[in-house]
Amino acid sequence: MRAELVFFGRRVSMATRQRRRGLVVAIYGSLLALIAGGWFLDRWRSTGGMSLWLALLACMVFLGGHYTRGLVKPFNGKPPRQPAMPPALLFLRLRLYQPVLAADEEAYRNDERELRERDRAHYRAYQGMGLALAALWFPALWLVQKPEWLGRLGADAGQIVFGLLLACFALYVTLPQAILLWTEPDMEDEATR
Repeated sequence: MRAELVFFGRRVSMATRQRRRGLVVAIYGSLLALIAGGWFLDRWRSTGGMSLWLALLACMVFLGGHYTRGLVKPFNGKPPRQPAMPPALLFLRLRLYQPVLAADEEAYRNDERELRERDRAHYRAYQGMGLALAALWFPALWLVQKPEWLGRLGADAGQIVFGLLLACFALYVTLPQAILLWTEPDMEDEATR
């Protein structure tokens, strides 16, 4: 796990557990607000897809795991591929492009402890995903049977299923990394060594 987050060229220390937990709460609070706000705004017609892309963006920029950026090292242990073409000027100006040197390739590999923690986080996350999918089963069953009392709630069963699918997808892409960030103890700071 990385001790600092680089966001638009600024380095933010994330060595303390409190800061990492604050980041996790901020990400899930933002996603919850976006999904709930999307319901009231347009019943997820256009905001549903936007919330899925923002969950992926939060995973890519802040959390990592499936991506080379973020606090959690890539789960596959591989450094990012170097593009054949030079990066666009926009990426250079926003400081989003960082070339990977041969010496930096070891920084992307997970050691045995990190692999064990990664596996434990995935186990916990996907147990929770099983519960989320079990909760999704009930409205899907209602969608098939089309009960009349569901119409009195003011929501279509398809909309309820879609909202639960949005939440399940957001959990799917972010939960293992969030568990790692939440449970990892404080890291040593470079200055205290």
